[in-house]
Amino acid sequence: MPGDQPNQQPNQRDDRQPRQEDQRSQERVLDPEQDAAALKALTHPLRIRLLGYLRQDGPATASELAARAGESSASTSYHLRVLAKYAFVAEAEHRDGRERRWRAVHAVTSWSNKAMEASPGSRAYVTVTRRVQVEHLEASLAQHDADMAEGRLDEAWVEPSGISDLMPRLTPESLTELWDVIDRTLNELTARDADDPRAAQVMFLAAGLPLAPRPPGVKDEDVS
Repeated sequence: MPGDQPNQQPNQRDDRQPRQEDQRSQERVLDPEQDAAALKALTHPLRIRLLGYLRQDGPATASELAARAGESSASTSYHLRVLAKYAFVAEAEHRDGRERRWRAVHAVTSWSNKAMEASPGSRAYVTVTRRVQVEHLEASLAQHDADMAEGRLDEAWVEPSGISDLMPRLTPESLTELWDVIDRTLNELTARDADDPRAAQVMFLAAGLPLAPRPPGVKDEDVS
């Protein structure tokens, strides 16, 4: 469906079904009871962004991440140590002995939405993560436009690229089925294209957010 592919913050997603064995080794599944401290540590927009950068672009130093995030290296170094304490990141191989390099431990962070409703802390994490995902989409759109304009991407990407804004009427069961279809299809296509030299990193963020009917005449800012 050309022009209808949304996107997501690097590898933060809501878990809805058991994963295959090869996927589990790449995945950190968060439990709001067992991982309460880790969730509290990760409920910080900069830490989520730093983890996303490492997953998207590979190992980096605190200074390299600071330059990308627009933060001081002291700040990124501190937040990386917090992420390391809770096993989200770990030291990577050093290019030289001057500065520590960091890598993401897992490719994906996942959770059960229902389980995350159990406490204010876990709900706050989901809210922060979703807002960071939207920010990442905005940044990726700007990068995509620049990459196309400056010829860093082949013209073959013009037609399939895009963002979809649809409002279907679905039941909870149908929305769950839609997520399953997306997960399954994305895994199949990723495996198929793994060795294709034409493949590029694609920012894909999907959102399924049911909305309650609003009374006539109510402004957007009046709904909270």
